[in-house]
Amino acid sequence: MNGRPIDMATTVQPGAKPAAVRRTTWWRWTVVLVPGTLLFFFALPGLNQQQSRLLGFFLSTIIALVAQPVRMGVSVLIAMTLIAITQTLPPAKVLSGFANVTVWLVFTAFLFSRAVTATGFGTRVGYLFIRRFARSPLSLGYSLAAADLVLAPFIPSDTARGGGVVFPITRSVAADFGSEPGPTSKLIGSFLVLVSFHTTYTASAMFLTGMAANPLIAEFALKIGHVDLTWMRWLSGSCVPGFLTLAFVPWLLFRLVKPEITDTQPARELAGRELRRMGPLRREEKWLMAIMLSVMAGWVTSPLHGIPNTFVALAGLGALLLARVIAWDDLLAEQRAWDALIWFAPLVMMSDTLNEIGVIKILSGKLFSLMAGWSWPLVLLAVVTSYCYVHYSFASMTGHVTALYPGFLAAALAGGVPPMLAALPLAYFSNLNAAMTHYGTGSAPVFFNAGYVSQSEWWRLGFLISVINMVIWMGIGPIWWKLVGIW
Repeated sequence: MNGRPIDMATTVQPGAKPAAVRRTTWWRWTVVLVPGTLLFFFALPGLNQQQSRLLGFFLSTIIALVAQPVRMGVSVLIAMTLIAITQTLPPAKVLSGFANVTVWLVFTAFLFSRAVTATGFGTRVGYLFIRRFARSPLSLGYSLAAADLVLAPFIPSDTARGGGVVFPITRSVAADFGSEPGPTSKLIGSFLVLVSFHTTYTASAMFLTGMAANPLIAEFALKIGHVDLTWMRWLSGSCVPGFLTLAFVPWLLFRLVKPEITDTQPARELAGRELRRMGPLRREEKWLMAIMLSVMAGWVTSPLHGIPNTFVALAGLGALLLARVIAWDDLLAEQRAWDALIWFAPLVMMSDTLNEIGVIKILSGKLFSLMAGWSWPLVLLAVVTSYCYVHYSFASMTGHVTALYPGFLAAALAGGVPPMLAALPLAYFSNLNAAMTHYGTGSAPVFFNAGYVSQSEWWRLGFLISVINMVIWMGIGPIWWKLVGIW
């Protein structure tokens, strides 16, 4: 299970599609094409022809990312081509997204992710935490959360980190206790799966490089709000609410989904066996540790030396290649990186251009008109709450960010919210909004499809945790940000 929505166009053999599948595919295409077609031929009031057409292409592309009539890269490639063919934008502008430094930071981060998983270093970290700290079911949950947190700055995908590293460990530990989906799920498996999932997206929220769209958020914040969300500023704002969340949510889940097993010695024994099988740190892992720490140091000190985060990361990638931690063929084989590069760059181009030609300002002005006369704290709460819970309609955090972050940020600024205080909560809830459903982010289907938790329980606990996240990040968060001088 890879966590992606099923692509009907590629999983069913040509000529063998049943009528129901064909109807589903046509409905998906209809949902995608109708809004874009209407906006192409009939401009919205207040928008000129170019603005309305580009908004139509963008809206149809975002819907395609959710409906998935074809793979994301196909949808974006078609949209990019049509924008040029219809002369909505000049060809050079259409391709400008590939020159965006944020796009290349995301691309490079995926290659770091491959190094972490290919060397086995990520798995080693997970088992080390379990062997050292798993003295009870609760501390076992905290160990899985800590492993995820340590890996988060270097694996910018909760699908790769949560689904590819933490989930296999979680599943192995549960199985070692005899906890399988079904009657034995409550032994400890349900608890571990829920803790692992809810700490994965929290770890993504804490780091600028923890999720693929986080660097894009920083770019939006700079262009629209004129605030610079550096790697260290992002972390300084997230550390206290993040650690509070990582401390409280596993405890709450322990109380609500109490494991029947109390002795975690088998988990420590499993971790010990796996670590002995892996042996001592290999040369590649040692180089990887040194290079990752150097890259993190470069990100933290970026305001001092002025080198953009992207080129710090590219320097680290060059070091990984020179040290033979990964080979050039590994880079070429990392499909997720190339896939992200192809579909992410045109999305960034469309979003940036919508802002440049004034569409975001016009639409956010209409949104703010509904909140005219409100005090800015009330505007902020309304904007962030709406931004969070509209994620019930999204199956992609990146799609959510690209479609909504610029407009919601502009609306908050129009309502008088201080720029940094508007940018940060929306940035963090671009990750925390994954709490509610079993499809809201790439790792969610991986954990959910393990079969340990029913859909009703997943949604019930997800909504409760989303409220807790709102209390912590919107209640304690602004106080902490004020204390450290962020706003």
